Amino acid sequence: MKIVAGNSNRPLAEAISAYLNLPLAKCQVRRFADMEVFVEIQENVRGEDVFIVQSTSFPTNDHLMELLIITDALRRSSARRITAVIPYFGYARQDRKPGPRTPISAKLVANLITNAGADRVLTLDLHAGQIQGFFDIPTDNLFSAPILARDVKERLAGDRMVVSPDVGGVVRARALAKRIDAPLAIVDKRRERAGESEVMNIIGDVSGHSCILVDDIVDSGGTLVNAAEALLASGAKEVSAYITHGVLSGGAVSRIANSKLKELVITDSIMPTEAVKVAHNIRVISIAQLIGEAIGRTATESSVSSLFD
Repeated sequence: MKIVAGNSNRPLAEAISAYLNLPLAKCQVRRFADMEVFVEIQENVRGEDVFIVQSTSFPTNDHLMELLIITDALRRSSARRITAVIPYFGYARQDRKPGPRTPISAKLVANLITNAGADRVLTLDLHAGQIQGFFDIPTDNLFSAPILARDVKERLAGDRMVVSPDVGGVVRARALAKRIDAPLAIVDKRRERAGESEVMNIIGDVSGHSCILVDDIVDSGGTLVNAAEALLASGAKEVSAYITHGVLSGGAVSRIANSKLKELVITDSIMPTEAVKVAHNIRVISIAQLIGEAIGRTATESSVSSLFD
């Protein structure tokens, strides 16, 4: 088998290849003067089982085009099977029609990846589980919960409580709570009228607990910061956050650095920026071993789901 890396997260691809003891395949991904993407696979892949490691993170459209063009290049080079390994699947938040005359972009992107020639998809903590059904090819959705749970057990002691920052994330939070044997609370946020600030109600008694906010994506960081303040106001001892995908757009890093959050822990599914690396209360943990193990099991036709038993 061979592993090909796009430009979205080269350090993660190198860490995965190191775990599998398999060097990255030689592949050139560059831009013409007008920013068109050009790809050249620089070694033989005929009959090979090829895995493309590429998150569709910022700049999302550029990295998506890289993924599609690498897939097409491999298909035209007679690769036996092409697996798109997408640690962070962009457009996942557009998984339904929120109003009239709006797209379901996650389904469109799934169609693009399938039609480009991918035979299967490997991704991590999809924003909505039903996105797996948007693909007409086998799709494995990995979970970061085992890695996050291990980190929580190693670093946080005392009366821990897992908190979902909104009602929609309860299933994800409950899964982590079960792994670390901790109670669960929920932040219920609502805005009574347009233009008024959000009111956050805490469902559950968080008094005296070390609270752990759990979610799949942190983007602007506003909800996380507000939830931390609401939990502390309700008597929480301290508040940390464990989030899979650190999108952290705009002024999110400074917002979190200046917040009451003790620590924000994210994975390297998206390549961390310099601002993230130097932030005093943001820590990055690696998912290279998890994805590397899933790639190895896929290549040998072994069970992937047993990783999470």
